[in-house]
Amino acid sequence: MSTLEISDLHVSVETDQGTKHILKGVDLTLEQGSIHAIMGPNGSGKSTLAYTIAGHPKYHVESGSVKLDGEEVLTMTVDARARAGLFLAMQYPVEIPGVTVSNFLRTAKTAIDGEAPALRGWVKEIRESMDALRMDKAFAERNVNEGFSGGEKKRHEILQLELLKPKFAVLDETDSGLDVDALKIVSEGVNRAHSKTGLGVLLITHYTRILRYIHPDFVHVFVDGRVAEEGGPELADRLENEGYDRYLTGTSVG
Repeated sequence: MSTLEISDLHVSVETDQGTKHILKGVDLTLEQGSIHAIMGPNGSGKSTLAYTIAGHPKYHVESGSVKLDGEEVLTMTVDARARAGLFLAMQYPVEIPGVTVSNFLRTAKTAIDGEAPALRGWVKEIRESMDALRMDKAFAERNVNEGFSGGEKKRHEILQLELLKPKFAVLDETDSGLDVDALKIVSEGVNRAHSKTGLGVLLITHYTRILRYIHPDFVHVFVDGRVAEEGGPELADRLENEGYDRYLTGTSVG
């Protein structure tokens, strides 16, 4: 069973006002097969953690480590992290003009597996996943995310998740901008991938509504770049009722 271990992680970014310290000593361990929800107010460092794991060059790691099965992730290139089994579903998926969804998916699958998937089985798998996500088959020949609605972009992210079969998926506010129907469909896709492959999930969200469909094993509250509290699903219910005010007393959120 794979393990993703984040130890004493400190991360900063450069701004017009100088260096801004965002993560201030994050410790978090995920076992493959478990679902962890990270919740917290705006600016608490949740998305910074996601993009640091993925290798975004904007974020500077000052100290600490991120290890996948004992191997240091922070020294890997972005594509090496993907091949090692890490996946990021972005809050704002980017458009890729001139590249169709079908070509993009097959290229990504080939890069991760080291060989191209057998065409007949691959086409069948794409169609089945798209059907389950209520995606029109015409999307396969559209350019990646170009002209997609917010909900269509999020469904495409989960389509990638289902087809690429990572060890760990970081979902950065996948629920943002989704109506109730789309939220349910996207959540079902995450649950399907989880049940089929046993991947570990790090689910970043502001709200508990997605947790009605994706049930976390653990909940972590992020405040001012640190994990302020940890618990089970009952912690999310308490946050829904009480909010984050009790964590923020005397705290400057960065």
